[in-house]
Amino acid sequence: MALTGRTALLAALGSLPVGIWDAGWTGLLAVNAPLALACACDYALAAPVRRLLLTRSGDTAVRLGETADVTLTITNPTGRPLRARLRDAWPPSSWQPGTEVEASRHRVTVPAGERRRVTTRLRPTRRGDRHADRVTLRSYGPLGLFAHQGTHRVPWTVRVLPPFTSRKHLPSKLGRLRELDGRTSVLTRGEGTEFDSLREYVPGDDTRSIDWRATARQSTVAVRTWRPERDRHILLVLDTGRTSAGRVGDAPRLDAALDAALLLAALASRAGDRVDLLAYDRRVRALVQGRTARDVLPSLVDAMAGLEPALVETDARGLTATALRTAPRRSLVVLLTTLDTAPVEEGLLPVLPQLTQRHTVVVASVADPHIARMSTSRGSVDAVYEAAAAAQAQAERHRTAQHLRRHGVTVVDATPDELPPALADAYLELKAAGRL
Repeated sequence: MALTGRTALLAALGSLPVGIWDAGWTGLLAVNAPLALACACDYALAAPVRRLLLTRSGDTAVRLGETADVTLTITNPTGRPLRARLRDAWPPSSWQPGTEVEASRHRVTVPAGERRRVTTRLRPTRRGDRHADRVTLRSYGPLGLFAHQGTHRVPWTVRVLPPFTSRKHLPSKLGRLRELDGRTSVLTRGEGTEFDSLREYVPGDDTRSIDWRATARQSTVAVRTWRPERDRHILLVLDTGRTSAGRVGDAPRLDAALDAALLLAALASRAGDRVDLLAYDRRVRALVQGRTARDVLPSLVDAMAGLEPALVETDARGLTATALRTAPRRSLVVLLTTLDTAPVEEGLLPVLPQLTQRHTVVVASVADPHIARMSTSRGSVDAVYEAAAAAQAQAERHRTAQHLRRHGVTVVDATPDELPPALADAYLELKAAGRL
């Protein structure tokens, strides 16, 4: 039960004439006895909270940055009308900062024996599962003097998926893929390494593509046409160790790596390749295998939703061993990790030959755009020192990338906005060169 502000106001107003005309017990009883009787009647006429029935419905998944509507149905089986204020509690990250009070509180009126619905609109600020907390109701009587208060637990979970902002690059990358596949009208023949068909020679064709055996069987010169490799295996390996927790802008590095992985997965699945996912630090955090082209992207998005950086050093040997078990045949292994000198030289480089001797390896890393801005700053002593520190950091990353390239690794190092298209371009170049 709870007193309302209206009750306190009436008691305060009633104390004024008591203090002026009869400052004693008689005056107090004359004012407070009717008020207490009114509160008791109001409490008796208020609908009991415990007997209400609450259920949920609505969205169960939403992309980060979008809104999700969760509907709460309140059924009033009592014989008294419900006049209530309701608080639908969710974790703070379910709303934009400063909007949670307005979004989570509702006024509701439910006549006896009827039901009403209220909708709570969520706008999460972090990936992962958001679980509903308690629903608190304060049921008022007709006078608004006294109220029943109670809570109900109505479970519901909304999964917040990665935003996949890089999908805007997908149409242009698919256009490049169709060009490689020879399905568009271009001046050059479709590139690739798998034999597709024979056709008649036209001036300008590469003479190395002439099929002399087929030419001997017919009266015209025949040339081979090629198409990009298909049905290749691609393993996306996400390093979820401590380096993935470093913030670049307003988000951790892991979020940028997820966005790049999703664009590559969408492109590769359209190209007819098989895509698997492995997330690892000291143990397997997520594993997606054997999905069809139609199911692979939803499966990856769902698996990535709950991934969070672990504040531990990544076990490079364990990661390599798990990747080799996950991809027993020759594959394209895309490792999304850091290019920081210490983790690469002490962890990755000693075990890298185990990967490169069996697979084609691409290392993709998220660069901090703030470092690039610092390297160009001038105008003061502090700015010059910042520029020198940024230049040293860039030189170390470049040196680390060169070490990896000497082992036959393709390195993609770009800022969060540029990494997804750069990684997709690297995949297309490898596909055109027949290196998958």
